[in-house]
Amino acid sequence: MTFITRFAPSPTGPLHLGHAYSAMIASDMATAECGQFLLRIEDIDQSRSRQHWEDQIYDDLAWLGMNWPRPVMRQSDRMAVYDAALNHLWAQGFLYPCTCNRKDIAAATSAPQEGAPLHGPDGIIYPGTCRKLHADKDLTQHPRPKHEAVRLDISKACQAIHDSSRFQFTELCSGPDGETGTIAFTPDELEATVGDVVLSRRDMGTSYHLSVVLDDAAQLITQVVRGQDLFEATRIHVLLQVLLDLPTPAYFHHDLVRDDAGKRLAKRDDARAISKYRAEGASPADIRRLVGL
Repeated sequence: MTFITRFAPSPTGPLHLGHAYSAMIASDMATAECGQFLLRIEDIDQSRSRQHWEDQIYDDLAWLGMNWPRPVMRQSDRMAVYDAALNHLWAQGFLYPCTCNRKDIAAATSAPQEGAPLHGPDGIIYPGTCRKLHADKDLTQHPRPKHEAVRLDISKACQAIHDSSRFQFTELCSGPDGETGTIAFTPDELEATVGDVVLSRRDMGTSYHLSVVLDDAAQLITQVVRGQDLFEATRIHVLLQVLLDLPTPAYFHHDLVRDDAGKRLAKRDDARAISKYRAEGASPADIRRLVGL
């Protein structure tokens, strides 16, 4: 099997040291394994994506010495693929429409059940308000709504999977608490600590979770390199891979580059932007030293 990994930034701001760290790890791993390093542009958020940020991504990565096949995959070109996957899941009865906004969800969870976790990989765990509204309806007999958010019924989806060995993935690095090796989880854990995640946002027609799973499969990714902040979300991705009959790659969740206060870098941290270091005369070797590679 050919070793294939990727770097998948969003063109919504400048690449910073954290992005450089992740991209260099992925590129270095592919080189060491005589494999392939791919670039993917995750631009499903068209309200924030900008062409000049996409162009800057190419410039910064080339300056860092990385090479990748062209043309690159762009999520905005794959909306029909995401739509087909959503229709498949809808026909299986795993999805339902949701009209709740953040305020509705916060209000519904203002008095959570004692001992129940409040936050999951997507923030506040959805209380199932709209799922309960549609509990007695056969939604598969109606077209999937195009202008409403659509959620995955985690419980119903898990009940359709009879092979418990599918609820696991291989961690090649480590999670936030040192988790490594074979990471197994249960349907009950998914329901309690993840909840019914959104698979199609009303303003996008898809979601990060759905798109990343379909894109990794389409690009034949064998090793996913990304930050530890996405470790918990991997359980969602494994579930979707099983439901959509897709392979589960190995995962390498690396530690995060943080600022002097210990806070992970974000795109608003322009002072850590690769372009700024370049303008000030830094070399690619300087960037490697700054991130500890």
